[in-house]
Amino acid sequence: MVALTGVVLGRVYAGGLLPRLVIGAAVGSVLVSVAARRLPSWLVAPLSVAGLAGFTAWSLRLSADAAGLSGSLAEVTADAARNGIPRLLTAMIPVEPTPDTVLVPLVAAWLAGLAGAEVALRAGRVLLGCLPPALLYAGALYVVGPNADPAIWPTVAFAAVAAVGLAVPSKGPGPSGPDPTAGLAPGVRAAVRVRLAATTAAGLVVVVGLAALLGPVVAGRVDDRPVDPRRYVEPPQVESLDENPLIRISGWALNPQQKLLDVTTRRPGAPADAPDPVPTPAGSTGPASGTRPSGGASPGRSAGPDSGDRPGDGAGGRSVRIRLAVLSDYDGVTWRVGATYRNAGRILPAAEPAPGATVETVRQEITVADLSGRLLPAVATPREVSGARVAYDPQTGTLIRPEGLTPGLRYTVTSAAERPDDNLLGMADVPAGDEVARVLRVADGVPDPVRRLAAQLAEDNGAPYARAAAIEQFLAEHYRMVADAPSGHAYPNVGFFLFGPRNAGGQRGTSEQFAAAFALLGRLTGLPTRVVVGFRATGDGPVRAGDAYAWPEVLFSGLGWVPFDPLPRPDDEPRPVEEDFRPTPEDPPPSEVPEPTLEPTATPPAQAAPGGPVDSGGLSTPVLVGGGTAGLLIVVGAVLGVLVALRRARSRARLSTGDPGRRIAGAWRELTDALRLAGRPVGGDLAATEVAERARAALAEARADRPRPTAGTGAGRTGTGPTPDPAPDPAPSVDELAVLLNQVAFAPGSAGEAHADRAVAVATDYTTALRAARPLWRRLLWSTHPGPLRWPR
Repeated sequence: MVALTGVVLGRVYAGGLLPRLVIGAAVGSVLVSVAARRLPSWLVAPLSVAGLAGFTAWSLRLSADAAGLSGSLAEVTADAARNGIPRLLTAMIPVEPTPDTVLVPLVAAWLAGLAGAEVALRAGRVLLGCLPPALLYAGALYVVGPNADPAIWPTVAFAAVAAVGLAVPSKGPGPSGPDPTAGLAPGVRAAVRVRLAATTAAGLVVVVGLAALLGPVVAGRVDDRPVDPRRYVEPPQVESLDENPLIRISGWALNPQQKLLDVTTRRPGAPADAPDPVPTPAGSTGPASGTRPSGGASPGRSAGPDSGDRPGDGAGGRSVRIRLAVLSDYDGVTWRVGATYRNAGRILPAAEPAPGATVETVRQEITVADLSGRLLPAVATPREVSGARVAYDPQTGTLIRPEGLTPGLRYTVTSAAERPDDNLLGMADVPAGDEVARVLRVADGVPDPVRRLAAQLAEDNGAPYARAAAIEQFLAEHYRMVADAPSGHAYPNVGFFLFGPRNAGGQRGTSEQFAAAFALLGRLTGLPTRVVVGFRATGDGPVRAGDAYAWPEVLFSGLGWVPFDPLPRPDDEPRPVEEDFRPTPEDPPPSEVPEPTLEPTATPPAQAAPGGPVDSGGLSTPVLVGGGTAGLLIVVGAVLGVLVALRRARSRARLSTGDPGRRIAGAWRELTDALRLAGRPVGGDLAATEVAERARAALAEARADRPRPTAGTGAGRTGTGPTPDPAPDPAPSVDELAVLLNQVAFAPGSAGEAHADRAVAVATDYTTALRAARPLWRRLLWSTHPGPLRWPR
């Protein structure tokens, strides 16, 4: 019966070590009682306790070695005795069998076996001897609670074993011994037997009555969810510094050379110097999609923990995002972790990856230097931790060490780095409802300019990914990242960061302000967002305070949390916010003095002057008409000339200035402008390859609709029938331009001057071919159309 208790309790433990230890405690305690049954009763308890001490010491050493815990047996035993019960009730399911989580079940099993065996064997009270194992079994069911399936077969076996024990006749003293009425007078014997029969009948009535009363109640609660005792125990708590590590960014930025960690990264199954694969296109990369082909990092590129954050990061090494904390709660003043930590063993709960996601195993050995607090850095999402006792919040993936970090602490963490399918981002939706209300909540008091900015960014971007990309691009293009910006991410701080005057410190900040502003604007546009604080590590070696930064993440349905990078490129000059932010115009005040309304009066008829017409000496009417027409033509010509000059200047700036990535993006804008001029605009919901396909179709249709010369109309023609179609001009390879654009968007810095020259040539050839296929009057208006000057970039 005691062994079955170990089977039931082992359902919430990892592996089979705990059931084996409990079975050993059950067998050992009962064997001690059986072996000492002929000894005095006062001697059994000391012998059994000695056996308990030896078995417990061996079990604690065995579990400590299995869990990879260091320390002497005395230290392990003292820690387990001091923290056994709270850690057992705060441990994460499945519980790893460590000394502090196996001590209480072992001691309870041994004592229950000792008490039951002594009562049943020495006193002969078998039913009473079943009480300690039954109480232990009920306690195990209570500890398991709703964290495992119903224990039907163990419970049936427990009841069957108890019934067999009660059915076996006892040879010892007690109720099952000789007949107690033997040797009595016949009258007394009959009276005693009547009394015994009455007592038995009364007991039977009581048992049947209790079964009739309690049976329906117990049966009605079979489907009820058991009570979880863990809700009554407070899990490990953290200090305010660990609850809001975002405020540490500014301090670390001012001391960038401070050594926080030493990291050694390994990717099992992949060479250590393997380059990052070029990500596949993610949704739309056209100019209307909101991505930044020429600067920063596109969300599709940054979706994954091992993505580089800048071109050339780490001299060609692979940049790894190491998470410190995930902040999901925002009350308008502070971003907080808001996690519920549960003590965990080496193996952490696993989650199903997103459909189509690429999962890579990343193993890191981390040595703590000057990093303080309790938060334990790790690559998302940790699956195994050795070398340190940890507590874990599965909802955010945040780890803590309850004892706190100390210099020299070394631990190894194995993570499942998940990279979602970038091709699904452009069409992905975002979840809604109570399950994500926490990451959609916006507290009262949002400044009106911030709300208007969020509404403007969402105005032309209906898809969730497009909204997120628009926010990312806006922040990267209009604000400056500095190291000496003061900490703060409350509503007033975010408002000052977004709209404060530059000469007074506004529109500049650390990654704290960029990530907080993105997350707030995202929530105002209906995106579930959160802020992550961590480090950027490249290769093996130290991680310094200058590597610490914060980034936002957006939750997409079926894809999980996708990181974005709103930080600007170091060499980009931010544009003034006023260029792209359109504040809501106020109604002009009514005029104080109304303008007088003049009633039209009748014009008196002209009368001929006496003596005939009089020459006034002015210009004649033909001269006035001719001069006016000439002036009008001069003005129109000047306007058309200015438009042509501006158009050429715009094209020259796009195709010949800037780095290769900017030139490729400019070539793409020339192509999409040409499609728009041809009456074939493309929307922001199309991928670059889809835009290229439409561009080929537009050119083919335009060439098919172009009128062809017939016989007798051209020079030297003498026939009357139609001439055969000339060979069509080859179509420019717009697919090649789409590939180059995706390369720039998802692998910034990988394109060279040769790629840019090729992109410019493809865009120029396509624009020329599409214009040549248009009718004559449309070709004349092509270069003077003002649309490309005002269309959004």
